[in-house]
Amino acid sequence: MIRQKSFENEKPTLYLVATPIGNLSELSPRAADILRNVNVIACEDTRTSGQMLKHFDIHNRLISYQNFNEDPSARGIINLLSQGQNVALISDAGYPLINDPGQRVVTEASALGFNVVPVSGSSAVLNALVASGLVVQPFLFVGFLPSADNERNRRLREFRSYPMTMVFYESPHRIKKCLKSCLEIFGDRRCVLARELTKVHEEFIRGTVKEIYEIADDLKGEMVIVMEGNKDDYPKDVDYGTLITMVSEKVAAGISRSDAIKDVASVTGISRRRLYELVHSKDN
Repeated sequence: MIRQKSFENEKPTLYLVATPIGNLSELSPRAADILRNVNVIACEDTRTSGQMLKHFDIHNRLISYQNFNEDPSARGIINLLSQGQNVALISDAGYPLINDPGQRVVTEASALGFNVVPVSGSSAVLNALVASGLVVQPFLFVGFLPSADNERNRRLREFRSYPMTMVFYESPHRIKKCLKSCLEIFGDRRCVLARELTKVHEEFIRGTVKEIYEIADDLKGEMVIVMEGNKDDYPKDVDYGTLITMVSEKVAAGISRSDAIKDVASVTGISRRRLYELVHSKDN
Protein backbone atom coordinates (compact mmCIF):
# COMPACT_ATOMS: atom_id res chain seq x y z
CA MET A 1 0.00 0.00 0.00
CA ILE A 2 1.22 3.49 -0.85
CA ARG A 3 -0.30 6.51 0.87
CA GLN A 4 0.31 9.82 -0.89
CA LYS A 5 -0.16 12.95 1.19
CA SER A 6 0.40 15.33 -1.68
CA PHE A 7 1.17 18.46 0.32
CA GLU A 8 2.83 16.92 3.36
CA ASN A 9 6.08 15.73 1.81
CA GLU A 10 8.89 17.05 -0.35
CA LYS A 11 8.96 14.24 -2.90
CA PRO A 12 9.31 15.12 -6.59
CA THR A 13 5.88 15.55 -8.16
CA LEU A 14 4.26 14.72 -11.47
CA TYR A 15 1.46 17.25 -11.97
CA LEU A 16 -1.41 16.40 -14.32
CA VAL A 17 -2.44 19.83 -15.51
CA ALA A 18 -5.64 20.31 -17.50
CA THR A 19 -5.35 22.94 -20.22
CA PRO A 20 -8.08 24.99 -21.95
CA ILE A 21 -10.12 23.17 -24.59
CA GLY A 22 -10.75 26.40 -26.48
CA ASN A 23 -11.11 29.48 -24.31
CA LEU A 24 -7.67 30.34 -22.91
CA SER A 25 -9.26 32.23 -20.02
CA GLU A 26 -10.14 28.88 -18.47
CA LEU A 27 -6.57 28.13 -17.39
CA SER A 28 -6.76 28.49 -13.62
CA PRO A 29 -4.31 30.64 -11.62
CA ARG A 30 -3.16 27.49 -9.82
CA ALA A 31 -2.47 25.70 -13.10
CA ALA A 32 -0.54 28.68 -14.46
CA ASP A 33 1.49 28.92 -11.24
CA ILE A 34 2.41 25.23 -11.37
CA LEU A 35 3.40 25.45 -15.03
CA ARG A 36 5.66 28.41 -14.24
CA ASN A 37 7.38 26.64 -11.37
CA VAL A 38 7.96 23.06 -12.51
CA ASN A 39 11.33 22.13 -13.96
CA VAL A 40 9.93 20.51 -17.10
CA ILE A 41 6.60 20.47 -18.99
CA ALA A 42 5.79 17.30 -20.94
CA CYS A 43 3.28 17.83 -23.75
CA GLU A 44 1.85 16.18 -26.85
CA ASP A 45 2.96 18.80 -29.36
CA THR A 46 5.62 21.32 -28.38
CA ARG A 47 4.42 23.75 -31.05
CA THR A 48 0.77 23.69 -29.95
CA SER A 49 1.59 23.85 -26.26
CA GLY A 50 4.31 26.40 -26.91
CA GLN A 51 1.76 28.85 -28.29
CA MET A 52 -0.54 28.36 -25.30
CA LEU A 53 2.32 28.75 -22.81
CA LYS A 54 3.62 31.82 -24.60
CA HIS A 55 0.20 33.43 -24.12
CA PHE A 56 0.68 33.07 -20.35
CA ASP A 57 4.36 34.11 -20.47
CA ILE A 58 5.52 30.64 -19.43
CA HIS A 59 8.88 29.62 -20.86
CA ASN A 60 9.87 26.40 -19.10
CA ARG A 61 11.66 23.53 -20.81
CA LEU A 62 9.29 21.49 -23.01
CA ILE A 63 9.61 17.79 -23.86
CA SER A 64 7.40 15.63 -26.07
CA TYR A 65 5.15 12.92 -24.63
CA GLN A 66 2.99 11.25 -27.28
CA ASN A 67 1.30 7.91 -27.82
CA PHE A 68 3.95 6.76 -30.30
CA ASN A 69 6.86 7.57 -27.95
CA GLU A 70 5.14 6.89 -24.64
CA ASP A 71 7.49 4.15 -23.40
CA PRO A 72 10.79 6.06 -23.78
CA SER A 73 9.13 9.33 -22.74
CA ALA A 74 7.77 7.71 -19.57
CA ARG A 75 11.25 6.47 -18.72
CA GLY A 76 12.63 9.96 -19.33
CA ILE A 77 10.08 11.56 -16.99
CA ILE A 78 10.73 8.94 -14.30
CA ASN A 79 14.43 9.74 -14.62
CA LEU A 80 13.70 13.46 -14.14
CA LEU A 81 11.62 12.70 -11.05
CA SER A 82 14.44 10.49 -9.74
CA GLN A 83 16.77 13.48 -10.09
CA GLY A 84 14.46 15.51 -7.84
CA GLN A 85 12.78 17.52 -10.61
CA ASN A 86 9.09 18.34 -10.75
CA VAL A 87 7.30 17.66 -14.03
CA ALA A 88 3.94 18.86 -15.38
CA LEU A 89 2.14 16.69 -17.93
CA ILE A 90 -0.31 18.51 -20.21
CA SER A 91 -2.42 17.65 -23.25
CA ASP A 92 -2.93 19.79 -26.33
CA ALA A 93 -6.33 20.53 -24.80
CA GLY A 94 -8.23 19.14 -21.82
CA TYR A 95 -7.22 16.64 -19.18
CA PRO A 96 -4.16 14.37 -19.57
CA LEU A 97 -5.02 10.65 -19.82
CA ILE A 98 -8.65 11.39 -20.86
CA ASN A 99 -8.31 10.13 -24.43
CA ASP A 100 -4.78 11.52 -24.35
CA PRO A 101 -1.33 10.13 -23.47
CA GLY A 102 -0.13 9.76 -19.90
CA GLN A 103 -1.30 6.41 -18.52
CA ARG A 104 2.12 4.76 -18.64
CA VAL A 105 4.00 7.46 -16.76
CA VAL A 106 1.26 7.92 -14.13
CA THR A 107 1.19 4.17 -13.45
CA GLU A 108 4.98 3.99 -13.08
CA ALA A 109 5.39 7.22 -11.10
CA SER A 110 2.70 6.30 -8.59
CA ALA A 111 4.07 2.76 -8.19
CA LEU A 112 7.52 4.20 -7.41
CA GLY A 113 6.09 6.46 -4.71
CA PHE A 114 6.43 9.82 -6.43
CA ASN A 115 3.62 12.32 -5.94
CA VAL A 116 1.05 12.33 -8.76
CA VAL A 117 -1.12 15.41 -8.34
CA PRO A 118 -4.13 16.35 -10.51
CA VAL A 119 -4.73 20.03 -11.22
CA SER A 120 -8.37 20.68 -12.06
CA GLY A 121 -9.44 22.25 -15.30
CA SER A 122 -11.32 21.86 -18.56
CA SER A 123 -12.68 18.50 -19.64
CA ALA A 124 -14.75 18.16 -22.81
CA VAL A 125 -16.48 15.00 -21.59
CA LEU A 126 -17.72 16.67 -18.39
CA ASN A 127 -18.63 19.94 -20.10
CA ALA A 128 -20.79 18.12 -22.63
CA LEU A 129 -22.29 15.73 -20.09
CA VAL A 130 -23.47 18.20 -17.47
CA ALA A 131 -25.04 20.54 -20.04
CA SER A 132 -26.60 17.79 -22.16
CA GLY A 133 -29.92 17.53 -20.34
CA LEU A 134 -29.60 13.73 -20.26
CA VAL A 135 -29.13 11.72 -17.07
CA VAL A 136 -25.62 12.44 -15.80
CA GLN A 137 -25.10 9.59 -13.33
CA PRO A 138 -24.07 6.91 -13.94
CA PHE A 139 -22.26 7.55 -17.22
CA LEU A 140 -19.78 5.67 -19.37
CA PHE A 141 -16.97 7.52 -21.12
CA VAL A 142 -15.92 5.72 -24.31
CA GLY A 143 -13.77 8.33 -26.07
CA PHE A 144 -13.06 7.96 -29.78
CA LEU A 145 -14.57 4.98 -31.56
CA PRO A 146 -12.61 3.06 -34.22
CA SER A 147 -12.57 4.72 -37.64
CA ALA A 148 -13.20 1.50 -39.62
CA ASP A 149 -16.91 0.78 -40.04
CA ASN A 150 -16.75 -2.88 -38.95
CA GLU A 151 -14.68 -2.13 -35.86
CA ARG A 152 -16.85 0.83 -34.91
CA ASN A 153 -20.02 -1.23 -35.25
CA ARG A 154 -18.54 -4.08 -33.24
CA ARG A 155 -17.57 -1.66 -30.47
CA LEU A 156 -21.02 -0.04 -30.42
CA ARG A 157 -22.72 -3.43 -30.18
CA GLU A 158 -20.81 -3.99 -26.93
CA PHE A 159 -22.61 -0.97 -25.46
CA ARG A 160 -26.06 -1.59 -26.94
CA SER A 161 -27.56 -2.97 -23.71
CA TYR A 162 -25.88 -0.49 -21.37
CA PRO A 163 -28.50 1.46 -19.42
CA MET A 164 -26.24 4.38 -18.51
CA THR A 165 -25.58 7.55 -20.49
CA MET A 166 -22.58 7.17 -22.82
CA VAL A 167 -20.13 9.80 -24.05
CA PHE A 168 -18.15 9.57 -27.30
CA TYR A 169 -15.62 11.86 -28.94
CA GLU A 170 -15.75 12.28 -32.71
CA SER A 171 -14.08 14.30 -35.44
CA PRO A 172 -16.07 16.30 -38.03
CA HIS A 173 -15.08 14.18 -41.02
CA ARG A 174 -16.36 11.00 -39.32
CA ILE A 175 -19.41 12.32 -37.49
CA LYS A 176 -21.98 11.26 -40.09
CA LYS A 177 -20.65 7.70 -40.29
CA CYS A 178 -20.60 7.50 -36.51
CA LEU A 179 -24.20 8.69 -36.17
CA LYS A 180 -25.29 6.28 -38.91
CA SER A 181 -23.75 3.40 -36.95
CA CYS A 182 -25.41 4.63 -33.76
CA LEU A 183 -28.79 4.79 -35.49
CA GLU A 184 -28.43 1.25 -36.85
CA ILE A 185 -27.23 -0.30 -33.60
CA PHE A 186 -28.81 1.78 -30.83
CA GLY A 187 -31.95 2.88 -32.64
CA ASP A 188 -33.28 6.43 -32.65
CA ARG A 189 -32.42 7.34 -29.07
CA ARG A 190 -32.18 10.77 -27.53
CA CYS A 191 -28.71 12.23 -27.82
CA VAL A 192 -26.86 15.53 -27.68
CA LEU A 193 -24.04 16.67 -29.91
CA ALA A 194 -21.81 19.32 -28.36
CA ARG A 195 -19.29 21.02 -30.60
CA GLU A 196 -16.65 23.74 -30.31
CA LEU A 197 -16.96 23.71 -26.52
CA THR A 198 -15.90 26.97 -24.78
CA LYS A 199 -15.23 28.60 -28.17
CA VAL A 200 -17.19 31.40 -29.82
CA HIS A 201 -19.15 28.92 -31.97
CA GLU A 202 -20.05 26.58 -29.08
CA GLU A 203 -23.26 24.71 -29.82
CA PHE A 204 -25.38 22.01 -28.16
CA ILE A 205 -27.70 20.14 -30.52
CA ARG A 206 -30.31 18.23 -28.53
CA GLY A 207 -32.59 15.78 -30.30
CA THR A 208 -32.56 12.19 -31.54
CA VAL A 209 -29.83 10.35 -33.39
CA LYS A 210 -31.77 10.58 -36.66
CA GLU A 211 -32.44 14.30 -36.30
CA ILE A 212 -28.78 15.09 -35.72
CA TYR A 213 -27.66 12.67 -38.44
CA GLU A 214 -29.75 14.59 -40.98
CA ILE A 215 -27.81 17.84 -40.37
CA ALA A 216 -24.38 16.27 -39.80
CA ASP A 217 -23.01 17.40 -43.17
CA ASP A 218 -23.13 21.01 -41.99
CA LEU A 219 -21.34 20.47 -38.66
CA LYS A 220 -17.74 21.44 -38.04
CA GLY A 221 -15.29 21.42 -35.16
CA GLU A 222 -14.36 18.89 -32.49
CA MET A 223 -17.44 17.06 -31.23
CA VAL A 224 -18.75 15.21 -28.21
CA ILE A 225 -21.75 12.89 -28.47
CA VAL A 226 -23.78 12.27 -25.32
CA MET A 227 -26.00 9.23 -25.91
CA GLU A 228 -28.95 8.05 -23.86
CA GLY A 229 -28.57 4.54 -22.47
CA ASN A 230 -30.81 1.57 -23.21
CA LYS A 231 -34.14 2.10 -21.47
CA ASP A 232 -36.03 -0.86 -22.95
CA ASP A 233 -37.55 -3.15 -20.34
CA TYR A 234 -35.52 -1.57 -17.54
CA PRO A 235 -37.29 -0.13 -14.50
CA LYS A 236 -36.59 3.60 -14.28
CA ASP A 237 -35.60 3.63 -10.61
CA VAL A 238 -32.89 0.94 -10.64
CA ASP A 239 -29.23 1.78 -9.97
CA TYR A 240 -27.49 -0.49 -12.46
CA GLY A 241 -24.07 0.15 -10.99
CA THR A 242 -25.39 -1.33 -7.75
CA LEU A 243 -26.70 -4.41 -9.59
CA ILE A 244 -23.29 -5.04 -11.14
CA THR A 245 -21.64 -4.59 -7.73
CA MET A 246 -24.08 -7.05 -6.15
CA VAL A 247 -23.22 -9.70 -8.73
CA SER A 248 -19.48 -9.01 -8.40
CA GLU A 249 -19.60 -9.34 -4.63
CA LYS A 250 -21.34 -12.72 -4.83
CA VAL A 251 -18.79 -13.96 -7.38
CA ALA A 252 -15.96 -12.75 -5.14
CA ALA A 253 -17.53 -14.73 -2.29
CA GLY A 254 -17.18 -17.93 -4.34
CA ILE A 255 -20.56 -18.19 -6.05
CA SER A 256 -20.60 -18.90 -9.79
CA ARG A 257 -21.53 -16.00 -12.00
CA SER A 258 -24.70 -17.68 -13.26
CA ASP A 259 -25.85 -18.37 -9.70
CA ALA A 260 -24.93 -14.83 -8.65
CA ILE A 261 -27.03 -13.40 -11.49
CA LYS A 262 -29.90 -15.73 -10.52
CA ASP A 263 -29.75 -14.61 -6.87
CA VAL A 264 -29.60 -10.89 -7.68
CA ALA A 265 -32.43 -11.24 -10.20
CA SER A 266 -34.65 -12.91 -7.62
CA VAL A 267 -33.93 -10.23 -5.02
CA THR A 268 -34.34 -7.20 -7.28
CA GLY A 269 -37.01 -8.35 -9.70
CA ILE A 270 -34.81 -7.66 -12.72
CA SER A 271 -35.14 -10.36 -15.35
CA ARG A 272 -32.27 -12.84 -15.45
CA ARG A 273 -31.78 -12.21 -19.17
CA ARG A 274 -31.46 -8.44 -18.74
CA LEU A 275 -29.12 -8.79 -15.79
CA TYR A 276 -27.01 -11.25 -17.76
CA GLU A 277 -26.76 -8.76 -20.65
CA LEU A 278 -25.80 -5.96 -18.29
CA VAL A 279 -23.06 -7.91 -16.50
CA HIS A 280 -21.58 -9.43 -19.64
CA SER A 281 -21.65 -6.13 -21.55
CA LYS A 282 -19.50 -4.67 -18.77
CA ASP A 283 -16.89 -7.40 -19.29
CA ASN A 284 -16.51 -6.89 -23.06
